[in-house]
Amino acid sequence: MIKIVIAEDQRMLLGALASLLDLEEDMKVVGRATNGEEAVKLVKLHTPDICIMDIEMPAMTGLEAAEALKSSGCKVMILTTFARAGYFERAVKAGVDAYLLKDSPSEELALSIRSVMAGRRIYAPELMDEAYSSEANPLTQREKEVLGLIADGKNTKEIASQLYITTGTVRNYISVILDKLDVGNRIEAITRFKEKGWFK
Repeated sequence: MIKIVIAEDQRMLLGALASLLDLEEDMKVVGRATNGEEAVKLVKLHTPDICIMDIEMPAMTGLEAAEALKSSGCKVMILTTFARAGYFERAVKAGVDAYLLKDSPSEELALSIRSVMAGRRIYAPELMDEAYSSEANPLTQREKEVLGLIADGKNTKEIASQLYITTGTVRNYISVILDKLDVGNRIEAITRFKEKGWFK
């Protein structure tokens, strides 16, 4: 019997997935979590064979949970709506065993679980295409730090103080960031960076 923990913050979908998998003769859902933190706790509690999780969840994302479970012996399958190269790259680095999209046919999920249990890795084909054609993050490490602080709600003065640079230098960085990301303002820069899955 394949023991499964599911982590999904949309409760209706969580219930539907659990019911669907419980119909399979060789599978049993032993835990349901609504965020990554709960998922990690449930894996420690129930020692399942596989944990299926969404990416964008409160308290701890699916990617953070996958990283936390890397040496747990539990296989990890990401099931998400996001076909983003940045997310996919990070998931592969975290050692996830499968990365599927939610618009895949439902019967594919059970087949993928069995394949993963047999030692195979399953990645959605559209992600493979995206990963090989995706552009690299154009920002330097320092520019990423500046944009991260902007995303945290810090103003120019606070960023300057935190990074021990002048406000003029911060403004220069912001100008370069907007130019590299081809956007008109800070909000658009954060949105573009998130869409690309570049925020780690």
